[in-house]
Amino acid sequence: MTMNFEHILFSIEAGVALLSLNRPDQLNSFNAQMHGEVKEALKQVRQNPDVRVLLLTGEGRGFCAGQDLSDRNVAPGSAVPDLGESIEKFYNPLIRQLRDLPLPVICAVNGVAAGAGANIPLACDLVLAARSASFIQAFCKIGLIPDSGGTWTLPRLVGMARAKALALLGNRLSAEQAEQWGLIYRCVDDAELRNEALTLARHLATQPTYGLALIKRSLNASLSNTFDEQLELEKDLQRLAGRSEDYREGVSAFMEKRSPSFKGR
Repeated sequence: MTMNFEHILFSIEAGVALLSLNRPDQLNSFNAQMHGEVKEALKQVRQNPDVRVLLLTGEGRGFCAGQDLSDRNVAPGSAVPDLGESIEKFYNPLIRQLRDLPLPVICAVNGVAAGAGANIPLACDLVLAARSASFIQAFCKIGLIPDSGGTWTLPRLVGMARAKALALLGNRLSAEQAEQWGLIYRCVDDAELRNEALTLARHLATQPTYGLALIKRSLNASLSNTFDEQLELEKDLQRLAGRSEDYREGVSAFMEKRSPSFKGR
């Protein structure tokens, strides 16, 4: 099933929702319309019970260059923009939707990922990047701070020293270095990125995705919970998992020595 948008490509097949940013001439930078289209696509992902996995990527030579600055140019004498309003209206909801989706979210970074485009992948669960891809915290070069969750995710993924270096210097971080630092899951050859990401997505779509969503929820919560709070959460979520159809199917298949058929519920 394919749906028509102007600035994104969106399709659902075999449990995998594929969302591709599609403003290649602008390095897939965000304007208000693309934000709206991504929001609508994510709404459909959440509401469609047949979707088991989301794969996010970009068209062309870049994944995403962040905000399209021409969408809100500040000319001499014009009113000063309220960037906080833009964050509140567009970027924060996007990051929360990706992080909170009750299913696995894969991001395939196919080229440069700069500004918000470098931090949006970090809200996803598994990030693959083409070997030629790079991550650039470009905010410091125009007098801004990392947004889209960057000031939260970077220190937790690479440590405070490296996070400060990335944010204060705005240097290019190669995909290979990002993998070595633990910023992303895997770096793969350019020609293999889409196939590798789709293979991973299709695999996850056959798995007990209700339980995977609970794993995602528990690991995200561990970053702010105390140890005792996390133990209590594990108890509560395991109770939910144990009541699922997928758990019953998984145990039955194990006992009967057959391949399970999970439904994601």
